[in-house]
Amino acid sequence: MSYPGNGKDIRVTSAGEGTAAGADVPPEAWAALLSPRLAQFAAVARHEHITQAARELGVPQSTLSRAMARLEADLGVALLARHGRNVSLTPAGRAFARSVERSLGEIGRAAEAVRADADPAAGKVAFGFLHTMGPETVPALIREFREDHPRVRFALVQSYGEDMIERMRLGELDLCLTSPIPEAPDLVTRRLDEQRLFLVVPAGHRLANRKRVRLAEAADEPFVTLEPGYGLRKLTDVLCARAGFIPKIAFEGEEPETLRGLVAAGLGVALLPPPMVPRPTARDLVVTAPRAVREIGVAWLAGRPDTRPVADFKRFLLGRRGRFAGTGRMEPDAGREP
Repeated sequence: MSYPGNGKDIRVTSAGEGTAAGADVPPEAWAALLSPRLAQFAAVARHEHITQAARELGVPQSTLSRAMARLEADLGVALLARHGRNVSLTPAGRAFARSVERSLGEIGRAAEAVRADADPAAGKVAFGFLHTMGPETVPALIREFREDHPRVRFALVQSYGEDMIERMRLGELDLCLTSPIPEAPDLVTRRLDEQRLFLVVPAGHRLANRKRVRLAEAADEPFVTLEPGYGLRKLTDVLCARAGFIPKIAFEGEEPETLRGLVAAGLGVALLPPPMVPRPTARDLVVTAPRAVREIGVAWLAGRPDTRPVADFKRFLLGRRGRFAGTGRMEPDAGREP
């Protein structure tokens, strides 16, 4: 199809010339169909000259011309008006070029971002951990790791175990510290340490002057616990069952230190790890029976390749087995009866 203009013929490629238009292409398939030619079109749009664009791209002019014709045919839209050896963008071509430039820019930024995250010296580790490890354990770990890797960056996520596992499966986390240690065919897990759990009672409680207690002695007490789905809640239920009773749940929450505050206010008792901040209005009693500990482990997805920073941090964690700060490991006499 030709149009007169300034004494020259201007040829506009008609939709579907020589090939079927892309009317039947499903929306999700357009990216795969068009992506090989988008950078070529962007170059043509910048120069509005096939020869100069071909020179920039390092491809034969004939190859680029055929690619543009194919792009227009796939879209079923005229993008270029031919003026002899020169070309100009049609209104549709100009609108398409703006979108293509934005898309290519996003791809370029995304490529630079993932390259930066994988940089051996200054890459990023997406690291998940339990709320109870936030104030002391994780800061101490990262501080020690960065003594040898000062430029590595961290994206930190505090959550509960099931949520962190799901985030790893979605690609949002590289690895996580969790308890209990999960069992799933798509996960690799390693035990790192164990953390003692205490029976926490109000300062004026009948057991408050004791140092050690059997969990069965709290069978009639109201318990404050985490909500179902949290690892510490599951462990509380298991330990109480081993002690011969089902806990009477008075309050459920999402954060262990909030539970400690409820205990301090005289609203119940709880099985909790060591306190982040000691409360004079609560007492932590060693549980002698059953053995009240939770295992701390690291988990990651099986078969997922590690960037250098992630591999380095993983080796660092595995090298600190049994030496985690603030985990409240069992003392030699902790298993004795009161």
